[in-house]
This record gives sequence, structure tokens and C-alpha cells, in this order.
Amino acid sequence: MELRRYQVDVINDVRESMKNGHKSVCVVLGCGAGKSVIQADIAKSATAKGNKVQYLVHRGELCDQIRKTFTAYGVDMSRCEIDTVQSYRRHITPADLLLIDEAHTNMKAYQKIFETLPDAYKIGFSATPVRLSEGGLGKLFTKLVVGVSTKWLIENGYLSEYKYYSVPMADFNGVHVRAGDFVAEEVNALLENRAVYAGAVQQYLKFAKGKKTMVYCSSIRASQETCAAFRDIGITAAHLDGSIPQKQREQIVQDFRNGDIQVLCNAELFSEGYDDKLIDCVILLRPTMSLSKYIQQAMRCMRPYEGKTAIIIDCVGNVYRHGLPDDDREWTLLPRKKQETVVKIRECTNCFAVYSPSLTSCPYCGFFAQKEIQTHNKKVVKIDLVEVERQNKIKNMKPKDAELKTWEEVVEFQQLHKYRFAWALHYAMNHGIKTPSKYNYMKRFLKG
Repeated sequence: MELRRYQVDVINDVRESMKNGHKSVCVVLGCGAGKSVIQADIAKSATAKGNKVQYLVHRGELCDQIRKTFTAYGVDMSRCEIDTVQSYRRHITPADLLLIDEAHTNMKAYQKIFETLPDAYKIGFSATPVRLSEGGLGKLFTKLVVGVSTKWLIENGYLSEYKYYSVPMADFNGVHVRAGDFVAEEVNALLENRAVYAGAVQQYLKFAKGKKTMVYCSSIRASQETCAAFRDIGITAAHLDGSIPQKQREQIVQDFRNGDIQVLCNAELFSEGYDDKLIDCVILLRPTMSLSKYIQQAMRCMRPYEGKTAIIIDCVGNVYRHGLPDDDREWTLLPRKKQETVVKIRECTNCFAVYSPSLTSCPYCGFFAQKEIQTHNKKVVKIDLVEVERQNKIKNMKPKDAELKTWEEVVEFQQLHKYRFAWALHYAMNHGIKTPSKYNYMKRFLKG
């Protein structure tokens, strides 16, 4: 695990910052820059001097992964504890150095820990050191150490090149925002829809057929149904969420790593900390106002191997909110500025690719760019909240209370309630509703 030059520079910058009086430093490095190796080197140096190191993660699944990395690197694990922030917050023990992974998460928990251990040195790591409702991480850290950019990592082969396609499946203009992000119930009402599941499969076949793919869904149901849609066309797919027993989750993840599963659909998992360089494609089916969540999910397919070009299929318009994964961004510890971030991109009207506005033609298909930067103007599956509410009302209605007068209304009721088709014919016959002539033979059979 020999350190790369830019990783050495980051470690030296952190040490210099601490020499200058900063006891809480936040390191900014893009996904795939090798943060765990940097953390291991710092922990090894600290434990070798007899210091107690506490390493904090936000998900329990990551503890074993980082423990293996630290052990392989030569960290004295008798002086280094690894725990989740939630667990450590309840039982804070003395430490000389706190190493914090994904420092933009769990703000209140870290504030309590920092206050309890004022003399400990704190080093946080994040690819996106911002929070939805607050902006910069100035409440925790006094110094930012900014490493190399995502663009630099791509140019120097530490991340793969990528192609980005945007084919939104729903219109989110009517969805409300709460606590800085879209209201989950409204998002789910839009995306828990067969047209969306089928659309995601269609785009996969168009842009990434045969490639190992991670799908980020908005809900457990959406993930399950999307998985089923892939299976229906013969693609090996699996669904994962936090409610699945750990051993079963581990087996599914291992099968995905081994290639026995081609498409892995998940709800609120694998945004951070999961590395698999053989993932070629991600499909975004979870809209978010969070830059951190977007970057973590979009870049999950960009770990490099020889000749790789990653594919990002954005079905929810996240690129219009945040820009491309390797856009240059200015980071600060200051609170959020009031003005909105200006997203500058071009969108190819021929192949739906999204690319930098500095280019005069699409880098994927060569189609000449429009003079003005393109905005969200493609055809989408229009599913508005009023229609969703109408359908939900029908779903909750009992047949005896329904006032169905036409065959179309009967069929809609039957489909929303997932009744057998024969129910629709029976209902129509019993209520004197005219059915299409092509079903006459079935009605004779039912009568007989």
C-alpha cells in the first residue's frame, strides 16, 4: 500500500495545519482518491507513538472493511478502536486522535463527541463537505485541507472516464421540499410506478446492456419492483435494503461482486464506502437535493480498470440540480450561501448525453450542440401528484362503494386492486356495463 504523491501531500498539509494550531481539520478528497489508505497511514503513525486512536464511521457494515485495511497497513490495533458514531456517542471513551469518515454526516453526534473530548485532535474526511440545511462544516472544523479534484483523478487514471445520460422518468416540479430534500412520500408516489420500472430497464438496454450495474431507488418497494422488471427480461438481478438479515445481505453482495448477479437494486444503501471497480454503470432512480448523496451515488461506478468507461444513467434529473460529477467546486467551512448554485451543462438532443458547455458538439455521438445551454426539455413520463392521489383513492375503495359506469373504469379498478381479469368481466356482467366484443366468448364461458 505505497502512498501516492498526492496522498503524501494531504498528510503533510494536515500535519502542517495542526502545527499551526488547528486541532480539527477536514480533508476534502473525491470518491476513489484512497481516503482509507491516508487514514491508515495517519493511524499507524499515531499508534506507533503510543496515542489512542478512535475511528468513526456512520454505518456498521464499514467497520470490518476499515479494520482489514488498517490491519494490513500495520496499524497497532491494540491502540485503535473502530466504531459507529451512533454507538460511540452513547459511550464516549478517551482518545488522543479522532478519525472521522464521511464527516458531513451525523452533525449533532459529532458535536457532542467534540465537546466531550476538547483536547483530542480531530481529522474528518469527506468528498463533499457540505450539509443540506447548513452548508459548510464550520461548526466542527477550523481548517479545510483540499486535495486533488475529481477531474484530476480522472485525467491521471485514478478514476475512470465516464459517459453521462439523462432520461428523466417523472416531473418533480410539484414535489415539496422538507429539511432541505424532497419529501419522500411524494417522491415515492411518483416513482413507484410500472412505467418508471420499465423505463429504467429500457435505458439500461439502450446504454449499458450486459454491464454490471448498481441501481439507486427511492424506496424499498421501488427497488423490489425495479429488480422484478429486470428479472422479467432474463437479467440476473437482486434487491437489497437494510431490513434484510445481515447474512443474506452479505451473500447477495458477494454474489454481486463475483458477477453472479448483474444488476443490484437498493434503497438507501451503498451510497458511501462500498468499492467494487467492476461496477460499470449506475442508474439513478432517487432524486435528491443533496450534493453529497448525488456525488456518492453517481461516482460509485468510476473505480478504474484497463479500458473502462463508466456509464451513469440519470432517470431523475439530478444532473440539473448539481452538475456533472467532475465539475470544479469551491469548498468552504462557511454556512450555506443564499444564492443557488448555477449548473452549466449541455444536453444532446440526439443521444441524451450530458456534457460540458465548453464543447461545441456531443463527445459521444458528434451531434452539433445548440447555441444555448440545454435545459430539461425532453419528453418525460408525466405523472403528477393529482393523478397519483386519484389512483390511491381508488385503491382504498371497496368494490361495493365504487360507482363504476364504463368498461374503462372497471378495468382501471381491477388493475389498481390487482384482481384477476375475470373479476372485471363478472362486475361488468352484473352491473349491465357493455364490454368490448372481443370478450364475448369469455363471458359465455363464465355464464356456463
